[in-house]
Amino acid sequence: MRNDLLLNGNQEADRKSSGDPTVAVAFGGGGARGFAHIHVIEVLNELGIRPVAISGASIGAIMGTAMASGMTGSEIRAYTLATLGKRSQVISRIWRARPSGVGNVFSGGFRLGQFSIERILAAFLPEDFPTTFEELDIPTKVVVTDFYAQQEAVYSSGDLMNAVAASAAIPALFRPVLLDGRYMIDGGISNPVPFDHLEGLADIIIGVDVVGGPGGDDGERPSTTDLMFGASQLMMQSIITMKLKSGRPDVFLRPDVSRFRVLDFFKADDVLTVSAGIREELKHALDAIFTYHIKNGEG
Repeated sequence: MRNDLLLNGNQEADRKSSGDPTVAVAFGGGGARGFAHIHVIEVLNELGIRPVAISGASIGAIMGTAMASGMTGSEIRAYTLATLGKRSQVISRIWRARPSGVGNVFSGGFRLGQFSIERILAAFLPEDFPTTFEELDIPTKVVVTDFYAQQEAVYSSGDLMNAVAASAAIPALFRPVLLDGRYMIDGGISNPVPFDHLEGLADIIIGVDVVGGPGGDDGERPSTTDLMFGASQLMMQSIITMKLKSGRPDVFLRPDVSRFRVLDFFKADDVLTVSAGIREELKHALDAIFTYHIKNGEG
């Protein structure tokens, strides 16, 4: 296949029959900053590249399974902006996802992490979203963190919604999710960009880091909330740094998302605008890698 097909898009049929190198994608965690993942999905769609495997943690698990379910990047973008575009609609959905009964909310006093991530996902995801891994078009691994075992766990079969919910259960915001008799929390805590779980599954592995870092003015005292989430960012970046020392994915992307907070879900359009530079970065990286494989007769 000619290398210029990389730049023309809409060539999935050609790619499937061409013997081109295979691609797998690891979508990282980062809350609202993860809207930048949509650019990656759109670029892969444009280039006719269908991943042979996907892994994801937290918001990356949501975006990854959306792609694996057959949604295109443009469909994910449109649904995201339509769902989060009006505050009144968002508040209405959150209200419907609240704990049932006033007694459940205030039993033992009001607590952080009272909301159920399962209810939140049910309120915001498309109604026809797959409920099992087996319904996905692309094999997918969802990373969660086993709280008491103090280690990550990976799910790739069975109940998809519970696995995704557990992977997105940000501490202090959501209750932990009970999976296989174990209490699970945010997968990004233990493995922020799970590219290591794709090793050996594809010729080219893409990792996307949307963790970002604490932002603000050095002279400004951070709020309690900023400290809480900023400390998590620092911890996750330390994990990523250690992982990259032992092995890097073929393409590692860090879109410009540090200015956004983990809960900036109302700013989906802004996140997409600011992080748009990742598109050309990914295209150039893939162009170079495919050129190398073609010249060396690989793939």
